[in-house]
Parts: sequence; C-alpha cells; structure tokens
Amino acid sequence: MLYQFFHYLSELNVSGAGMFRYVSFRSALAFILSLLIATIIGKKIIHKLQKHQIGEIIRDLDLEGQMSKRGTPTMGGIIIIISILIPCLLLGKLDNVYMILLMVSTVWLGCIGFLDDYIKVFKKDKEGLHGRFKIVGQVGLGLIVGLTLYLSDDVMMRENTVTVVKTEEVVQYAASCEKSTKTTIPVVKDNNLDYADLFTFMGDKAQTCGWILFVLVTIFIVTAVSNGANLTDGLDGLATGTSAIIGTTLGVLAYLSSHVEYASYLNIMYIPYSEEMVIFICAFVGATIGFLWYNSYPAQVFMGDTGSLTLGGVIAVFAVIIHKELLIPILCGIFLVENLSVMIQVYYFKYTKKKYGEGRRIFRMAPLHHHFQKLGLPEAKIVSRFWIVGILLAMLTIVTLKMR
Repeated sequence: MLYQFFHYLSELNVSGAGMFRYVSFRSALAFILSLLIATIIGKKIIHKLQKHQIGEIIRDLDLEGQMSKRGTPTMGGIIIIISILIPCLLLGKLDNVYMILLMVSTVWLGCIGFLDDYIKVFKKDKEGLHGRFKIVGQVGLGLIVGLTLYLSDDVMMRENTVTVVKTEEVVQYAASCEKSTKTTIPVVKDNNLDYADLFTFMGDKAQTCGWILFVLVTIFIVTAVSNGANLTDGLDGLATGTSAIIGTTLGVLAYLSSHVEYASYLNIMYIPYSEEMVIFICAFVGATIGFLWYNSYPAQVFMGDTGSLTLGGVIAVFAVIIHKELLIPILCGIFLVENLSVMIQVYYFKYTKKKYGEGRRIFRMAPLHHHFQKLGLPEAKIVSRFWIVGILLAMLTIVTLKMR
C-alpha cells in the first residue's frame, strides 16, 4: 500500500519518495517494522493469553525443568503471523505473484495451526487437530503453490548455461524469460536439474510430466518441512532461532537470484521480480527475532502449532519459488534430523516389538533434542548448539553451489 502511495509521490517529484523504489530500503524497513511489531504487541498478546488462561498443556515426560513450563501461554505464533503480514501489506508490491503466494501460505498454515492449538487448549484434547486434517491442509497448500507456479504467466525464469572461454568458465543467460521445470541442485557442474529430463521416454509429454513431478515435489516439501519445524518446536527458542537462520539464508539466495550479475557468480538461474520476496523474508526474520525476545529460555510464551507449522511451511514455499527446494535437506538439516529421529524411533520400536516381543529404542527419547535432554545437557546449551549447527548448515548450503 505504501509502495503505491510513495510511487505516486515520486511522480510528483516529492523529495525522498523515490527511496521506496529500492528493494534494499523497503527490506530494511520491513525487518525493523516486523521486529518492532513483534516486541511491542508481543507483550500485550502474552498478557491477553495469560488473562484468558491459554496455557500450554504439558505431559510429564520426566525431563528436567519440563513441569515448570506448565501454564506458559501458547498460540504465540499469532505474534509472528501479524508481524510478518503487516510489513508485507505496507511495503510490498501486492500485485507480485510471489508475495501473494507467500502471504497466502502464511495465513493458510497459520489457520491450520490455530485450529490445532484451539482444540488442544479450549477443547482439552491433547491430540489436537487430527493428523489427517493437517496433512490435507498441507497437501492443499502444496497443490495451490505448485499449480500457481505452473499456470501463472508471471512466473518466469532465465536459464543459466556455462561456456568455456580460454579455459575460464563464463555463466550466460538465455535472451528471454520462459517457464521451466528446472531447479538448482548442489555439487553438480551445471547446477541445474530439469524434472522433465526424467521423462524423456515420454516424448512430447515429458515437459507436462516434469510439471506434474514438480507439483508433487512441492506438496512433499511443504508437508515435510512444516512437520519438521513442528517437531523441532520442543525447547525454548529452538524452532524460532533455527527458522531465523534458515530465513536469512533464503533471503540471500532470493536477492542473488533477482540480479543477473549476482546470480551468475553462483551459477544459479535468474528469476525476475523475485526481489519482492526479500521484503517478505526480511519481515519473516524480523518477526522470528522479535518473537525470540519472549521465546528464549526461559520462555514467556510458546508459538504452538500456530507458529511452527507456519514457519516450516513458509520456508518450504519460499525455497520452491526460488527453485532451491533440493537444497532443503542441507539448509533445513535440523528439521530433517528431527523428523528422521522420530521416524527411526517409531519404526525400530515396532520392529523390535514384533521380533523380540519387547519394543526397543535407539534414542532415549525422540525428537532428537529430547534425547540430549535425557543425557543431562541443559536446555539452553542444547538450543545454542543446534543454532551453531544451523549456521554451519546455512554456510554449507551456499558453499555447495560453488563446489562443482
């Protein structure tokens, strides 16, 4: 909204109005505004949650300090969602398809998470929203995102190719933009993978099959990453800080992808108009850091599924839009390991129970962060070390694009 207003003022030659044309300026404002909103309204929302006794229901898992968290306000993800949406509405171009998709994703997953928290808190059902309804919601969003990227004429890219000039590699781009099923893949010479190439045996239908696979991959990634963030949200500040690190990395990749010169350095595809996504991700990072002010140990508020599903889903959608979804296993390694620890624990327990008549466990408790708690590590130390690993994974994600 403000973008259009200041654009009008710029045409009237009002001094300083032209600053809103620059993505860097609006991104900085989005970060600051979201940070301020999260910290200012956060305290008021926490007070409201306490007043209405909207507290976390804690199961006794015999973890140190666990029962002291009983009654801590939950559903704090509302703070994050508000802090993301307001700066985007004020500072973003609201006709940009990428901005629209990201805002829809935020609201969509926020509603699913809110329903889950509402059932837990007000209906006193500790299971919350049934798992299949969550999956349907996540699959639905993945379908919306995938089909929009497939059908929208505003979603275009310019493919990067490498030519050798006097023993030196030079990255060049196609003369015009086009729709493509290509995505960035790390540690490969050309850095690109075309989903359609997996269906060359289909002849003329290879491209269509490539898009179908792309939509299915989008659905899988949205579901997996949002659930991974949900499982990671078990210690004070863990999911919040990890999401901020991942968001910062995605912001860097989006900014580089929106400039031909910068994109050529990493040999990644050029995506026109993706610079608007930098504004969104700056609001995202500002909101998570602002929320961390209250969510760091000892937490004054928990985000609940309202926040965790939203954070994970938005990260997944963002990565898909900038064609970096295959970097997710590295960048979101914390989420991946948390997911795998639960899957491995459940499978191994069922397998040993069937084979030996008694279920056995690989980890002392899953998800993985609880395993370290069982080993006696303080909660704050576990969170700090997970953040350090997250930073290393973020650096590795960018480095792998040059390792080819």
